[in-house]
Amino acid sequence: MSVRKIILLITCICLTSSIAKAQSEAMKDVINNLAFYHTKNDLKYLGDAKKSVDNSFKTHADSIDLDKNVYKAVVYSSILYIDSLNKLNQPDTLLLQTTKLVNRLLTKRKIFRFNIEMNYAKGCLANVYQRKAFDIYSKNNYRLAINNFMLAKQYAPAAHELNVYLANIYYKLGNYRTAIMYYDTVLQAKMPKLEHIQTAANIYRMLGDTSKSLQTIQQGLEIYPKDKYLLFEEANIYNNKKEYPLLKPLLNDLLDVEPNNPEVVFMAANCYDHLNELDKAEIGYQKAIEINNADYNPIFNLGLLYLKKAVSSNKPEEYQANIGQSKSWLEKANEMAPNNESCLRALQMLYSQSGNQNMLQKVNNKLNQFNQLNQQ
Repeated sequence: MSVRKIILLITCICLTSSIAKAQSEAMKDVINNLAFYHTKNDLKYLGDAKKSVDNSFKTHADSIDLDKNVYKAVVYSSILYIDSLNKLNQPDTLLLQTTKLVNRLLTKRKIFRFNIEMNYAKGCLANVYQRKAFDIYSKNNYRLAINNFMLAKQYAPAAHELNVYLANIYYKLGNYRTAIMYYDTVLQAKMPKLEHIQTAANIYRMLGDTSKSLQTIQQGLEIYPKDKYLLFEEANIYNNKKEYPLLKPLLNDLLDVEPNNPEVVFMAANCYDHLNELDKAEIGYQKAIEINNADYNPIFNLGLLYLKKAVSSNKPEEYQANIGQSKSWLEKANEMAPNNESCLRALQMLYSQSGNQNMLQKVNNKLNQFNQLNQQ
């Protein structure tokens, strides 16, 4: 709640409160001082309002007077929120005293008569506890910050931002299950922030709930259809699950926003490869290699692709061309990872196809060595 809103509420209370209709001189002084604060913006008048309201409590009857106690709550909570630097030199116990007063008043049967006043006091307390929570949070005392945010939430349960703060703290603490409970509430907003959607999707992924992560991502893409992170995470889920028909429709949008990302380019090529769209896969692997020629995966996959094309070819010249390309790329992959068993088995197939017995024997010997080591 901004100071401007607080001032408006004080004005509303001063002008429309049922208390102001017929009240003692002491209460008139309180009301007048609140009005003076509104017009002059001088903390002195809030201090005078507190003196006036304190002086009105002289007997037991005063102590249980609902009207007087409501105004006391209004004045005390105003000072706590507005005088954040404590220029009025109020005691440290004022916050606890006001909290107890407001809590007690909220249990009274006739308190509904003072909805405006009590909502104002609760709003002030919510802001004070939120401010206190931020101060504690800045000192990395997350547990105590949570306590104060929860107190703020008690007085302002509809305050959307409090769920955000609590979600963030629990996330920092590594308490992902509690964090996601708050993020779920945050995402119910009409237009949740992109960062909140991204974090929630990431938490679900860390918790191993791929379905909820995907659901959150897709919700986010309806609002932010070109977000790189969400597009990549959705594609990555389908890629990891090897659901290539579902991955394929995402590739154009993903490549539009990340045309030179080697992971994205390789993912697209690999998808086309598995869907037997070999020409698209070939172009994709070649581009991935151009972007990063030190990456083993596109080099190995391109070698396999040419071997696949060779095996399926019906024309001798195409067969030889593809065998030659496969040999070039698979041998390059083998140079990069000489002990990679998958690459050695691909070379075994290649040399068997091409009839290169010398190289086939070398590969077989190396594979036999691996088998013997594994058996020991």
